[in-house]
Amino acid sequence: MLKYKRILLKLSGEALQGNNQHGIDSKVLNEYALQIKDVVELGVEVGIVIGGGNIFRGLTGVDKGFDRIKGDYMGMLATVINSLAIQSALESIGVLSTVLTAIKMDPITEAYSKLRSEHLLENKNVVIFGAGTGNPFFTTDTAASLRALEIGADLLLKGTKVDGVYTADPVKDKTAVKYDKITFDEAYNKGLNVMDMTSFTMCKENNLPIIVFDMNQKGNLRKVVQGEQIGTLVCN
Repeated sequence: MLKYKRILLKLSGEALQGNNQHGIDSKVLNEYALQIKDVVELGVEVGIVIGGGNIFRGLTGVDKGFDRIKGDYMGMLATVINSLAIQSALESIGVLSTVLTAIKMDPITEAYSKLRSEHLLENKNVVIFGAGTGNPFFTTDTAASLRALEIGADLLLKGTKVDGVYTADPVKDKTAVKYDKITFDEAYNKGLNVMDMTSFTMCKENNLPIIVFDMNQKGNLRKVVQGEQIGTLVCN
């Protein structure tokens, strides 16, 4: 039984680098692809947004002297590299997938449109949304919320290396306690860093639930779409 039929999976670029200092860890990439294939075969329609922090992050570029706008566009290009990597990994195991980008990049990708993405999803293609929103000053978290709302996703999934939302950073604070469920307002009032505020507000105002979970634990994606208690549910 599926609890969620159409999902938007948000992955961080840093997650793709595994234990490397930068770039893409092929083992992590292939493990993610297998998990995605697993839920596609269950009948789930999957959209994906991935960050580019394993290659280049716009704000980091500013610290190194880059113009903020140019830095953000460089970050968008990094997300396209990661998107193509995921597409390649999925296709190598027989999963149909298409990269749609907010910035026209013929012949590498197709240009994003809502109608095109819905057509692909309905025909069992995994749709990978690259280049963020196509605008500087907006994060890939915001792109994930925007695309999730545009495609009518039942759920926004944030796949991380942590198994949910905690009262504090569990790496730094061993007394931190995980929430199984928390409201948007509670997360905001407690100052919990779930997603950036623009993204977070979009989800709250449009009643789009978020689940933060550990994507590195094999089988977790399947458990989430089947409704098992995995990670932390953030909702109204």
